[in-house]
Amino acid sequence: MTTIICITILAYLIMGKSVDELLDKIKDTDWRAKLNELIDNIRPYALKVGRTASRPLLQFYYVMEDDKTDTLDKVLIYAAIIYTISPTSILPSAVYKLLGVLDEGAAMLFVYRKIKDKITPAINARVDHKLNDWFGVEYESVK
Repeated sequence: MTTIICITILAYLIMGKSVDELLDKIKDTDWRAKLNELIDNIRPYALKVGRTASRPLLQFYYVMEDDKTDTLDKVLIYAAIIYTISPTSILPSAVYKLLGVLDEGAAMLFVYRKIKDKITPAINARVDHKLNDWFGVEYESVK
């Protein structure tokens, strides 16, 4: 139920609607448990889509993990990650082709714009470490 409410909150905010009533329904959510579920689900998805496409998901994950991140931002991050990695979609790409991918991209972009200032160098270092763990060390070419 939390997942549905979080995705609904994300959709409502994208549409400019009020979410206060929905936020009250999830005020007692155990976000630590949600984080544990997320990382277990991000890895298989990441291995399918690759290092570059996985980076924003991990940035979101580590921002969500930060104790300074407020509840609304945690909800949005959780919804964006779940919506992106979930095999189900409001606009399935198998039916709607490019449009089916754009809804996930719009959700990610909306959340990224909201939380981009919270992506610190320390978070990027953790992301790089996790990506190196999953994909191996990536070396930058010398120019």
